[in-house]
Parts: sequence; C-alpha cells; structure tokens
Amino acid sequence: MKIDTQAFTLKLKNTFTISRGARDSVDSLIVALREGDLVGYGEATANPYYGTTVLEMSGVVENLRSVIEKFETDSPTEFWNQLYPYLKDKPFVLCALDQAMHDLTARKAGKTLHDYWGLKNEKLPLTNYTIGIASIEKMLEKMKEQPWPIYKIKLGTDKDMEIVTALRKHTNATFRIDANCGWTAEETIARAPLLKNLDVEMIEQPLPANDREGMKKVFAQSVLPVFADESCCVESDVDKCVGLFHGVNIKLMKCGGVTPALRMIKNARQKGLKVMMGCMTESSIGISMIAQFLPLLDYVDMDGAMLIVNDPAVGVKIEKGLVTYAKGDGTGAYLLESNI
Repeated sequence: MKIDTQAFTLKLKNTFTISRGARDSVDSLIVALREGDLVGYGEATANPYYGTTVLEMSGVVENLRSVIEKFETDSPTEFWNQLYPYLKDKPFVLCALDQAMHDLTARKAGKTLHDYWGLKNEKLPLTNYTIGIASIEKMLEKMKEQPWPIYKIKLGTDKDMEIVTALRKHTNATFRIDANCGWTAEETIARAPLLKNLDVEMIEQPLPANDREGMKKVFAQSVLPVFADESCCVESDVDKCVGLFHGVNIKLMKCGGVTPALRMIKNARQKGLKVMMGCMTESSIGISMIAQFLPLLDYVDMDGAMLIVNDPAVGVKIEKGLVTYAKGDGTGAYLLESNI
C-alpha cells in the first residue's frame, strides 16, 4: 500500500460567516491510499477552531508514511485501530486516512461503500443548504440564487429573530437554525416558540459546548428539538448528550473518521437520540463519503462542496436536496487533476 497527499485551496462562492468568524477560502488535504491501479480517497480541511492546518496535517502523514505503508490488513477497522495510538490527538488526519481505507476496501471488493456495508438506499434524507450570516438582503439573495426545500440558517447576531422573520416571508422551505454556540439558555428558551411559529424544524448548538447546566434548562423547556454539534465531537460525547439534546450532529473530521462515526450512530440510536451528519467546507471527496451514511441518518447537512467555486473532485450530485450517488465503486469520487 502506498500513500500520497495533495493540498488544495477551496474558494467559497460567498464570504461564509458564522457566530465566531468569517472566511473566503478553506485549505484542504486529500489523502490517497493506493494498491495497484486502485485508489481510495480521504479528506481533511484546515479549521482554526480545532487548530488544524494543511501544513501540519501533511507533516503528520509524512512522518507516518513508513508505518502506514507497512500495514498489511484488508480491514478498515483494524487499520483505524493500528493508527489510533499515533493519531489519537489528530482526529482530522485520522479521519482522512480512515476515509481513504474504507473507500479503497470497497473499491477492491467492486462495490459502492454503502453496499459494502449492507445498507439499502431506499429512503434517503434530503440535505439542507446553508445560509451564512450576512445582511438580510444578502441572505435573501443567497436563498433566491439557490431555491431549496430545507435551509440551515446560521445565527448568533443581535438581529437573529429579525433575520428569520424576514427570510420566512420569501420561502415556504423548512428552516433549521444553527447558532454555533452564540446564544444563552434564556435566549434559546424564549426564542424557541417564535421560531416554531416560523416553521423552524430544530435548533443546532445554541449554547457554548461547556454550558451543560444551561443545556439542561433548554432541553427541559424548549418547544423545539435541540441538536449537539460542538458538544458532540468524539465517541464519548454521545453519552454526555443524553438529557441535554434530542439529537447529535456527527462530523467525520471531528470524531476521527468513518470507523468511530459508525459506532457513534449505533450508540446514539441505543440512547434514543436522533442522528444527523454534518460537513465542513470540503470537496466532493469528503461529501461523497458522507453520502454513504445516508441510509443511517435522520437528517444530513452535506452542502459543503456546493459552497465552493473550484471543487477539485467529482462525486455525488445534489439537486433540490436530493442526493444521487456517483457511479463507480467505493464512494465513486475522484480528483479531476491529480498529482497523486
């Protein structure tokens, strides 16, 4: 098995703003595991909130090159288990490698990855389209540019209710609210009935991740379901979300990849939690991996590649929220111009 990496700068269609900052581009690291003519791909992106950079991640991979290329296993789980001691504090890198191994394994078997897992794709959740924080006029412009059945609206401003009220006048689409830790418990509880009347489906991560006491109040009093994002990063966080949230939003990069994500979904189901999977700003490599999980999910947020203008890869297609799987084995995704 050989390993290579390639870095890209993903340029956003619009400045993307959430409660804790704005960005116009995101750096991405694509990892490729190769056996003969078959290649499996994985992706990790730079993220200041989680302290990741492409330079640092590519260095970590390079330092492990000799270790990885000596592994002899056809089991993605065993591959992850062998990597974990080296990368337990580097979940984004672990994720990219784990994705690549899952992709490669399915390609070697001549199956799509979801088929390899034995999943039926008979009923798949629609993905939302994200509207980042901007002026009301700009947010309306984004909605009109991209008619969609479900919008995720980023909030965390001093005009949050004004924003949702204004947007509702221009669409009958379902709304999901993501405050990205920008509210207090009192604000969340007070706003929930108003948001429900505006056909909001859920509230994602209203409070800072460490505000457990506040979330207890919100969970007990909110008339809308609340989902954990920043409060649910790794496997052990699922148990901690019971009694605080109605569901969890799992992100592959944060939890360390496909292998732990599958376990998190199983545990969340056992605990009576709804399951959502979300994305970062990432290319069709990462988004096509998320698509493999669709039969296991209640909700999904996988619009990351739609928000960029220079996707370096092709994979799943998304139209009006509906995902169409890419043709080909594994995730079906591949790089358009590859040096690896």
